[in-house]
Amino acid sequence: MILVLWDIDRTLLYVGDIDRLVYRTAFEEVVGRAPKRLPAKGTGVTMPVAVKELLTVNGVPGKQVEEFTQRIIGLMPGELERHRGRMPTDGLLLPGAIDSLTAVWDSPRLLPSIVTGNLRASAEIKLSAFDLIGLVDPEVGGYASDNPHRPALVGVAQQRAGAVYAHSFDRSNTVIVGDSLEDVRTGREGGARVVGVASGTTSAADLANAGADHVISDLTDPSQLLRLIGSEVVQRKHRSRSHDDRPRRFTDGRPLPEA
Repeated sequence: MILVLWDIDRTLLYVGDIDRLVYRTAFEEVVGRAPKRLPAKGTGVTMPVAVKELLTVNGVPGKQVEEFTQRIIGLMPGELERHRGRMPTDGLLLPGAIDSLTAVWDSPRLLPSIVTGNLRASAEIKLSAFDLIGLVDPEVGGYASDNPHRPALVGVAQQRAGAVYAHSFDRSNTVIVGDSLEDVRTGREGGARVVGVASGTTSAADLANAGADHVISDLTDPSQLLRLIGSEVVQRKHRSRSHDDRPRRFTDGRPLPEA
């Protein structure tokens, strides 16, 4: 069994300037003035890290940063929800996203979930807005609401998936699919292989140089993606195959992936 952890923003979908609008609105509500600078686009850092940077670069005193960070984080899912209906028109579903998500979902050996710099509530809003939530198991993902240090989210997802599906996950059978240097770092430091997708602001060369195990230009070839995901673990999994034949199922009743 292979745990496939999808990144969301600029890998599967793009919400245009809605994220930046949410940062701006929440900052104004908490700080009482408009920010002069907003977080950089497409970096992949977790939301708590981005909020702290937002506060710091806009001159909020250090003693207030932690308190204001928590207050802004608390507002952001609600602000994002207000714009859910605009996401498909202001943003876009990236090429091949549905076909690749479906191919992974349908593969009997793969367990698809999420690892993202979004808070869990924000991640589910975005996936739902583009009708993608049914193609992953969000219950076993790793989110910025679990830990602001993104590499730690791999272990969070591995532990959750292991507890739900009674299977052990580590670097040998965990793959991140993501578009940013932060996705690559998350895999290398957190314990997962990485398939880099050059669909965001990071070039294919930069993803490769950062240590992605494979790099593809986009998600329009699901067969290629499946080969790259599967090639990471086939020998290791053959040696460590479980002999426990107890029937297990996804939380929605779908049969569990074969070991």
